[in-house]
Amino acid sequence: MKKNPVKAALREGKPQVGTWLSLGSVYAARLMARTGFPWLTVDLEHSPIGWDNAALLFGAIADAGCVPLARVPRGDHDLIKRVLDSGAHGIVVPMVNTVEEAKIAIAAAKYPPTGNRSIGGGLGAMNFDASAGEYYEQANDEILVVLQTESPEGVDNADEIYSLPGVDAIFVGPNDLKWQMKTPDGTDPTPEEFEAMLQRVLASGKKTGTPVGLHVQTVEVVEQRIAEGWQFIALGSELKMMVSGAQEFVSALNIAPSAGDLARY
Repeated sequence: MKKNPVKAALREGKPQVGTWLSLGSVYAARLMARTGFPWLTVDLEHSPIGWDNAALLFGAIADAGCVPLARVPRGDHDLIKRVLDSGAHGIVVPMVNTVEEAKIAIAAAKYPPTGNRSIGGGLGAMNFDASAGEYYEQANDEILVVLQTESPEGVDNADEIYSLPGVDAIFVGPNDLKWQMKTPDGTDPTPEEFEAMLQRVLASGKKTGTPVGLHVQTVEVVEQRIAEGWQFIALGSELKMMVSGAQEFVSALNIAPSAGDLARY
């Protein structure tokens, strides 16, 4: 059974920069998996991607030697079980605000006795080039578990959540975190307040020895955040890259006024 190189690299303190897949296109996924990113996350939370299609995406990514991850819609046992049985090599779980929510997600990703994932399915083993028996025995060591910190409550509970056995990395969703920081009258946090919240996440990661990361939009910010100590970093998405490239051409040719911020992830 092959290993999960992203999980191994994070354990060694090596930053891992990947991107999001939002289009649901197997054609695009096959190409993106060959660009050199070590991991690609199929976004099942905010994209209209169905289960059959997700399984094809995971297979296309794994066959190219890239690590397929799945962002599940929520930290539900059945959703986590289903993406792993469909061939994802790891999960990204949104809105993990409490220790109990974190424990539920971790347990769902682990076979007994560590967790409560049930035995079944064949695509998980196939995408690891393993027999079913090998996969059931070794999957707990290779599945990557990434929990998202996306609220002040999650930041307040960071030390306890990040210290739990089975947490391989933490990922900040900047948009959700910023919106969750709004005051009751709808006032946004200042840039300084938001950055201070991010630095609390980073500090908790360093304190607990847990790799932390976040979503960014430019290479310059990737380099800045790596220098600060962030390790699991997503750069845009294939959707963002496609739209931004098209907009650059339209702007250079002066075909039409700018359409603005059409897509981020």
